[in-house]
Amino acid sequence: MFKKTFSAGVLMLALGAPAWADDEARAVSALQASSPNANLQLFNAVQKQVLGYAQFSIFDSVHAQIDNGVVALTGKVTMPYKRNDIEKRVAKVTGVQRVVNRIEVLPVSQFDDELRFRIARAIYGNATFWGYGSRVNPPIHVIVEHGRVTLEGVVNNNVDRMIARSIASSFNSFGPVKNELKTDAEAKAELEQL
Repeated sequence: MFKKTFSAGVLMLALGAPAWADDEARAVSALQASSPNANLQLFNAVQKQVLGYAQFSIFDSVHAQIDNGVVALTGKVTMPYKRNDIEKRVAKVTGVQRVVNRIEVLPVSQFDDELRFRIARAIYGNATFWGYGSRVNPPIHVIVEHGRVTLEGVVNNNVDRMIARSIASSFNSFGPVKNELKTDAEAKAELEQL
């Protein structure tokens, strides 16, 4: 039985691979061959569908748990249509038997919108993170719900993780910033466990 959770963008961005670099035909043939890596291939194909979704932004977070072809989606997105579109994209992946969609839609809030934009602008406007912001899928995600801030994604090292948290903490949020950023080394170790 294979169970693994990923944060969209985390592993692929940590390894520096472009979001659409994988050859889907190769992934499909690997899935059909039922090799020991079939679940890893399915994981990569699901991740590719989430990252390839044009409306997926740094204000969204999607996680998937894969168990013998059943994909359970969790996380938070800013709009209801994103929840549905991501489910449809994942359901089309060869090898996915069923999708259980538990993605939550963040509440509409002008305060939350302003807070997430201000924090993202401050983080990606900081010279430390200019390289991160220039990527196709920037790796630091700012999730704001009812004024509570969570940072998710991947950074190069622990210093960058602490700087991002410090920047996000300088804004008036309701409670401390929850820092769920991973370092490249942590993301690579997680990938090796697959």
